[in-house]
Amino acid sequence: MDARPTLRDVALLAGVSPKTVSRVVNQEAGVSAALAGKVRRAIDQLGYRPNITASSLRRAGGRTAAIAAVLEDVANPFSAALHRALSDVARERGVMIFAGSVDEDPDRERALVHEFTTRQADALVIVPASENQAYLGREIVAGTPVVFVDRPPVGVHADAVLADNEAGAAAAVHHLVAHGHRDLAYLGDLRSIATARQRFQGFRDALSEHGLRPAHVAHDLHTAGAAEAAMAAMLAAERPPTAVFSAQNLVTIGVIRALRAGGRHRDVALVGFDDFPLADLLQPAVTVVAQDPSAMGRVAASLVFRRLDGETWEPTTHLVPTRLVPRGSGEIKGPFA
Repeated sequence: MDARPTLRDVALLAGVSPKTVSRVVNQEAGVSAALAGKVRRAIDQLGYRPNITASSLRRAGGRTAAIAAVLEDVANPFSAALHRALSDVARERGVMIFAGSVDEDPDRERALVHEFTTRQADALVIVPASENQAYLGREIVAGTPVVFVDRPPVGVHADAVLADNEAGAAAAVHHLVAHGHRDLAYLGDLRSIATARQRFQGFRDALSEHGLRPAHVAHDLHTAGAAEAAMAAMLAAERPPTAVFSAQNLVTIGVIRALRAGGRHRDVALVGFDDFPLADLLQPAVTVVAQDPSAMGRVAASLVFRRLDGETWEPTTHLVPTRLVPRGSGEIKGPFA
């Protein structure tokens, strides 16, 4: 296989100096139209591709025109929508987004951050898995913009973009109670995750407002399979729930499988936190508390680029509202309707 053509190859073919080629590639002044034309023809003939990282380092005082996104799982619909929003904003600025999944592994989070910072990413957008992010202190002090999304930072002072998890969970409870339910079950993600704790707090507080207590609770359900097993056990209980709040989209999928397997999907009400593909096409369609990961991604990208453009402010937390989307499963009537 032929070697990739270099800047020097272009210079030799065009009969100019490497510095002239560099100026043409970087769109700098000081090159005549005739010479610039010779360089571009040589670039086309050789199929030369400039080293974007090297040229950006020269142009932008050390910047690499790349932002790193450390996400929970790029295959999850929430992470995918967040990644897409970041990419859309970055593309307008000629910046690339590089993403990796942490899979709720704090060691993997630190390893990814280390790899991205070693490669001199201009900024970091992080959905943290670790319980403490003090290890990022040096990067923040050095001036690297860091924005946390979905989960608040611990151990460092940095910008954060969060959904209003407690309010969203409370809205689900009020909705189910209003439709005649008193025996509500909660199925949630790992308790080590801040958002899971916030959603359970909102669930419990809203029940308390109605003088109720949770009928069934299952924590630490991080896969659809685990959620399906937990829901099946609740349905087999002496007093099964008449309504369910599932606090994460993969948990909701597991709950739906268990309800359908038991033939209970038309008489047990369900509200899930996080929307997911095809939720509106199931029978009944799934009522959800919808986050807006696209809006969260756009806000995070805006904060990053404002920092990179030189703006300064005290790090702040930006709350993005949730929205209850009634579709059918959350409107199934309970015994007190």
